[in-house]
Amino acid sequence: MLRQVIHRGLQSFFYKLGLFVSRHPVFFLTVPAVLTIIFGFSLLNRFQPDTDLESLVAPSHSLAKIERSLASSLFSLDQSKSQLYSDLHTPGRYGRVILLSKPGGNILHQADVILQIHRAVLEMKVNYKGYNYTFSHLCVLRNQDKKCVLDDIISVLEDLRQAALSNKTTARVQVSYPNTKLKDGRSSFIGHQLGGVMEVPNSKDQRVKSARAIQITYYLQTYGSVTQDLIGEKWESEFCKLMHKMQLDHQDLQLYSLASFSLWKDFHQTSLLARGKILVSLMLILLTATLSSSMKDCLRSKPFLGLLGVLTICISSVTAAGIFFITDGKYNSTLLGIPFFAMGHGTKGVFELLSGWRRTRENLPFKDRVADAYSDVMVSYTMTSSLYFIAFGMGASPFTNIEAVKVFCQNMCVSILLNYFYIFSFFGSCLVFAGQLEQNRYHSIFCCKIPSAEYLDRKPVWFQTMMNDGHQHTSHHETNPYQHHFIQHFLREHYNEWITNIYVKPFVVILYLIYASFSFMGCLQINDGANIINLLASESPSVSYALIQQKYFSNYSPVIGFYIYEPLEYWNGTVQEDLKTLSQGFNTVSWIEQYYHYLRVGNISATNKSDFINILQSSFLKKPEFQHFKNDIIFSKAGDENNIIASRLYLVARTSENTQREAVELLEKLRPLSLIQSIKFIVFNPTFVFMDHYGLSVTMPVLISGFGILLVLILTFFLVIHPLGNFWLILSVTSIELGVLGLMTLWNVDMDCISILCLIYTLNFAIDHCAPLLYTFVLATEHTRTQCIKNSLQEHGTAILQNVSSFLIGLVPLLFVPSNLTFTLFKCLLLAGSCTLLHCFVILPVFLTFFPPSKKHHKKKKRAKRKEREEIECIEIQENPDHVTAV
Repeated sequence: MLRQVIHRGLQSFFYKLGLFVSRHPVFFLTVPAVLTIIFGFSLLNRFQPDTDLESLVAPSHSLAKIERSLASSLFSLDQSKSQLYSDLHTPGRYGRVILLSKPGGNILHQADVILQIHRAVLEMKVNYKGYNYTFSHLCVLRNQDKKCVLDDIISVLEDLRQAALSNKTTARVQVSYPNTKLKDGRSSFIGHQLGGVMEVPNSKDQRVKSARAIQITYYLQTYGSVTQDLIGEKWESEFCKLMHKMQLDHQDLQLYSLASFSLWKDFHQTSLLARGKILVSLMLILLTATLSSSMKDCLRSKPFLGLLGVLTICISSVTAAGIFFITDGKYNSTLLGIPFFAMGHGTKGVFELLSGWRRTRENLPFKDRVADAYSDVMVSYTMTSSLYFIAFGMGASPFTNIEAVKVFCQNMCVSILLNYFYIFSFFGSCLVFAGQLEQNRYHSIFCCKIPSAEYLDRKPVWFQTMMNDGHQHTSHHETNPYQHHFIQHFLREHYNEWITNIYVKPFVVILYLIYASFSFMGCLQINDGANIINLLASESPSVSYALIQQKYFSNYSPVIGFYIYEPLEYWNGTVQEDLKTLSQGFNTVSWIEQYYHYLRVGNISATNKSDFINILQSSFLKKPEFQHFKNDIIFSKAGDENNIIASRLYLVARTSENTQREAVELLEKLRPLSLIQSIKFIVFNPTFVFMDHYGLSVTMPVLISGFGILLVLILTFFLVIHPLGNFWLILSVTSIELGVLGLMTLWNVDMDCISILCLIYTLNFAIDHCAPLLYTFVLATEHTRTQCIKNSLQEHGTAILQNVSSFLIGLVPLLFVPSNLTFTLFKCLLLAGSCTLLHCFVILPVFLTFFPPSKKHHKKKKRAKRKEREEIECIEIQENPDHVTAV
């Protein structure tokens, strides 16, 4: 009883709203247009891109950021950039180049050419306010001699060049891999500076026979000042131009350059590449909506309403964008999905209103017909819009740990609200004017009076075809003249009979089992998409650089900083064993290991604190080959006694080409050890900021949104039209969501912020299209389930097919945007639309004929009513036999 009262109350409210809109169409047409003009100008004036890629795509709240702060408080990360090597996530300003020799070549034989390029970088000048700045003015300086920090491979190349000039063979200069001995006696790790290495067979010291690639990084100082940052940005820009010029001068080498701004630039490049394709997409949607709203009947055809419906969504999206920028929002390329998301939901409301208009009685005044259409359609559209708002509102909540997802969801909530407002106001007004033209018998395209049948008979055939309302020669008592719409005609006369055929149903069941099998298989293979190149333009310099880097420099993981942040008894044998256990399996760059080796070689005893620290300070750290370890130890002095309060070492693991995944595994293995070991330490690399619990962070929004929608549907079980409608809706949405998730995984789509947003959208897109179909079915009063599903498809199938076809056709231009981000968007939305269409037109029409709700009670009620009516007629005849008359 309560649900009928609520449903009738909502219908009554929207009937009155429809009447109000139909009586004041100019007002409801003008207000949205004025809002769009106002906020559209703000969009042009306040547009600003977001340049901080870390804040967008890295988890906002992660332990890695806390560890970074703690590590930075102990040892300056700016000074540690050269040691804490990271693939694409190096902090601060820098320029990086990979020099690749031709296949079969040895890059070490081209040391002279590489050093020429190196000198060109050092001598390169950038002008700022009349002053010329070179690398020596901007570089990170070493603490011990205040010289620029340069990669150790430069020293190796200089040794090779000197050997070549003095007519020595390069074999006399022994280069080992991954650790090599430098000329000054230092042992250096060059695993990330030398790539494509082939070692001398049976070499005990891992001598290098040949190498394909060399990677050199130029680190710039970061003072935090705006001026320094501007100069550094100009230097990076000149660096990339210089590398391009050097590529033209040295055809025997391939040069790939990268700078700190490259990732952001190539991330933003997607938006520039997609602008033209989005306009093409809009044109395709306009064309599809216009054609699908047309009929042969020139009176009842509504091509302009289809076109105006799409334009309604466009101007509401422009208004939403203006509000976003007025509230100091910054644009990023993930927001490219909003026009498609908004269009998919908004045009559903447009086509449902058109279908609702077609279901109204033609003999009513046009204002009453508009009110009836609102009463019929706006209840379900309000429910689906509310669920959209709940889902994306949950995605915009503090539980979401990725800023790009949060910003997208906030913007989407505004778009949904404005879509809803613009459809019942702006598009409703357009429907009022179109209804008035129809009532006055004006042509739907040319807006002229449709001539009489006698006048048309005297005109040529082409004129009769253009001006014929389609019912000149039929009965005026036809129940529904709109049944001649080509989609409705196809569904009624052909498709409905075919899909409910008993011989088709077994094949549909087999099809669903195949669909479910592939979906389940894909769900077992989900990968998190922490790789930043998934969001970049596919043909960008950053992606090219990352692929070459992955191919030749993935033998070793990023360098992990191992920070011991509490005083430790390093001279204790037990502590030494614990440190060996922790670093076991890693290639270490460690002052502790070198110091222990120094003591063993010199046969020096340091078994107590005073001896250990005195020898360390007075002897070990004074040696030229060990002086750089001063940066890895923090001493404190209490009276005459020195203490080591903190220290660091570096760990590097052997990895395969899937470096990032293995780096995450290393983090997950090392971090728990810091809680159970007696040694208090933290581990850090800049890469960890982007990867720390990324899988959980990126899946949390869709889990929260799905839970929110499920909770709403369960709580409204006894408030909606029929509880079984909600039950079937939950099953359908779950099936579609898992299908999209599994199939996109099989299509090599990782779980990144774009695919997660698409999964949130899929939840709502499925509800948007399945809900009206299911509720119409459960409320139908026909004798059989088959007849009920036929009526449901006939009532809502046209709007569903119009909307999904427009949505899928609009996605096609995205396929031609050379960007990984748009490829992901295209794949996910294509799967969302296809799976929804499959369920609405194939799976549900068959499965609903097998399972509840049963329609037998409706049949019994009808029989009882018929019998009761026959008995009443018999009684009346018996009482008054003279009343019977011939017809």
